[in-house]
Amino acid sequence: MLRNATTQYPILLIHGLFGFDRIGTTEFFHNVKQSLRGAGARVFIPHLSATHSNEARGDQLLAQIDRVLEGTGASKVNLIGHSQGALAARYAAAMAPHAIASVTSVSGPNHGSELADFLRKALTPGRLPEHVAATVATLYADFVSLLSGNAHLPQNAVAALNALTTEGVGAFNDKYPQGLPKTWGGKGRELVNGVRYYSWSGTLQGTLLDEGLNALDPLHGFLRAFSHYFTTEAEQNDGMVGRYSSHLGKVIRSDYPLDHLSSLGHSDGHSRKAIDPVALYVQHAERLKNAGL
Repeated sequence: MLRNATTQYPILLIHGLFGFDRIGTTEFFHNVKQSLRGAGARVFIPHLSATHSNEARGDQLLAQIDRVLEGTGASKVNLIGHSQGALAARYAAAMAPHAIASVTSVSGPNHGSELADFLRKALTPGRLPEHVAATVATLYADFVSLLSGNAHLPQNAVAALNALTTEGVGAFNDKYPQGLPKTWGGKGRELVNGVRYYSWSGTLQGTLLDEGLNALDPLHGFLRAFSHYFTTEAEQNDGMVGRYSSHLGKVIRSDYPLDHLSSLGHSDGHSRKAIDPVALYVQHAERLKNAGL
């Protein structure tokens, strides 16, 4: 069936931690971007720091939104952020609601990540472990930025980690509460200051043996290992973000059988329980189109 995702406003796909727009012929959102464009949407991938605070990445996003608006003649954009990209999108919408038609959080840590909490506690501030980890992570982020042609963008791994903890996101939410649920696990206001808010996410389900050929994916194995560090949302997370922590605005669904990286639209060609993560983006673009966005 032919899909029609010709939204009124352009769509920006915003990557999270350690993400990039393009390295050589490899695009972070390749499958999603191609499918959205094939369905008629105008799609752009902004260049953001691979590691930095939510506000720093949000300011970078705002500058590129201005360029998209100028280049397309559009008056607004639709923002779809994966993981930490959702927080950058929320910041942009809070700072410039006149330029944002919608914010969609995909597996976004909108109330923080328990995995980030564990890592923060494991790294003693001011001592060697934190310094070594920060140096390695920043060097990796610099390398990614260099390969993607964005070596000019600043990197700050410690700021990124602090920005993703429950405490860090809590402070962020105090300043930018738009679309947040008032109760844990609830839904937030869908329309705030003229901006519509949506979210979806997945959870790890069953065991590794239930995954079939997907069990051979080493990244999926890592995410299953990471899931054991969750206590508040044990067995209700995607390996990096808890199900209810991801809620924002109109919650489309928060228990798709997808891990944190699968919700990016990356696919090894094998469906996880008949869920096509790329199709979720196209269906959402149709949702935005039908809402006049």
